[in-house]
Amino acid sequence: MNARRTWTGSVFIATSVDGYIALPDGDLDWLTDPPPETGHAPAHRGQDAPAGYDDFTAGVTHLVMGRGTYDKVITFDQWPYERFRTVVLSTTLDLDADERITVVTSLEQAVTLLDDEQAAKVYLDGGQVVTAFLAAELIEELTISRAPVILGAGLPLFHALPHPVRLAHLGTSTTETGMTSTRYRVTANSHI
Repeated sequence: MNARRTWTGSVFIATSVDGYIALPDGDLDWLTDPPPETGHAPAHRGQDAPAGYDDFTAGVTHLVMGRGTYDKVITFDQWPYERFRTVVLSTTLDLDADERITVVTSLEQAVTLLDDEQAAKVYLDGGQVVTAFLAAELIEELTISRAPVILGAGLPLFHALPHPVRLAHLGTSTTETGMTSTRYRVTANSHI
């Protein structure tokens, strides 16, 4: 950890069973509007189960997302990130595109901003951002929720990494809709 680094990188994200965070066109309806299914196992929340979204975001000071995630979020009826300083990592977005965000063009710029602003808990969102921060060893914890659907194609959560990353399982929970959430810690000696 950098001597100036005051923040921890954390991920809270949903995927399909086959690891996609969106359909090829960015559509999330499969996640936000699941069909009313029956027959799922009963919901289970163990002692070390992952926090829900509200609990996860309670300590978040900053959010870093990529351009693709930003483009999806701006289609929502309301901006869901009022509580956080939102940073968008993009080489194609105008720097003054939206007063609610700060645009940075590189991982290094994002890290410098987080260091300079003495961020605390940083919420990382989007497949490319998660992969970049993971490759740079800047993520301490991941909560990955898997929806009970196989998409067959789409935008992957993880992209190519320079090395495998070892994780420690911290807990798993399930919901009545069949969503399974698992919390992992990136191990101190994560390289295989």
